[in-house]
Amino acid sequence: MAPFSLANSCPILSDSESKPNFSKVTFVEIGPEHDGQRLDNFLIRHLKGVPKSRIYNLLRKGEVRINKGRVKPDTRVKDGDMLRIAPIRTAQKGAVPEPGQQLKRYLAENILFEDDGLLVINKPSGLAVHGGSGISLGAIEALRTERPEQRFLELVHRLDRETSGCLMLAKKRSVLLALQQAMQRNQVEKRYKALVKGQWPKGKATINAPLRKNTLSGGERVVRVDAEGKPSVTHFKIAQRFKQATLLDIKLETGRTHQIRVHCQFSGQPIAGDPKYGEGPFNESLKDSGLKRLFLHASNLRFRHPLSGDWVEIEAPLPKDLDSVLGKLL
Repeated sequence: MAPFSLANSCPILSDSESKPNFSKVTFVEIGPEHDGQRLDNFLIRHLKGVPKSRIYNLLRKGEVRINKGRVKPDTRVKDGDMLRIAPIRTAQKGAVPEPGQQLKRYLAENILFEDDGLLVINKPSGLAVHGGSGISLGAIEALRTERPEQRFLELVHRLDRETSGCLMLAKKRSVLLALQQAMQRNQVEKRYKALVKGQWPKGKATINAPLRKNTLSGGERVVRVDAEGKPSVTHFKIAQRFKQATLLDIKLETGRTHQIRVHCQFSGQPIAGDPKYGEGPFNESLKDSGLKRLFLHASNLRFRHPLSGDWVEIEAPLPKDLDSVLGKLL
């Protein structure tokens, strides 16, 4: 819907259009892709740059209304609802930077799967999945910029910035919710390839060690094995042995932050090239083989498609830079 003005000159936008000027009263019509979503979650995405605390304050004061009525943060919006948002005083945020030509080309050429409800890309190492913490442009922002006609595009899950491989994005809210629920029930099979230090014992097939996030004195966040942490299970299978390292096929049973990296560190055989949980001398020894980053790649996904019910199997080939490292280790 093109914006137009009422008698009081308040613009009306569909929720797929560019974001309104927060300094004026705006009306937003909810589209079908957001039907059933919590109001607070909708506003957090729609009001980019506005702190969450300010959004909840607006809701408490009744400065956000649906169809002229007061609402609560957990109100579920419906297709066709009209939101009225009062003026918001906020510091102007810079526009999301335009993806460079190299990134645009990479994203266009590395789509592993796409249909009406789902997009799976082969994310490169070094690209964050979303902006934040000093990162202005991530995969989701770049894809939204390249696909302005896409009414809904959200991350189904996340990968570490250093990790390459399969990254799922939902093009429908129903697909997003269904896949996230499937992951919580361990119904999405996620496999990785990792090169670790030394000779992995043949009988070490599973690590079951709870993980807990910690914040160091300097503010850095790390994950550690901790009896009071969340249950975390990782399965390992030897793919190939080298003189000083082992290539592993890894299957996640749970999906905790840095799970594979910390479980490998806990086992005494950290992942090659890991700057946070790795071993310095081992990482240095692999630089001659051309390893310049974390050797962790999300190689495979297997799940039932929420729309068709069919099984979907997706594979992201090992990147050339990692394949080249293996060739030099032979």
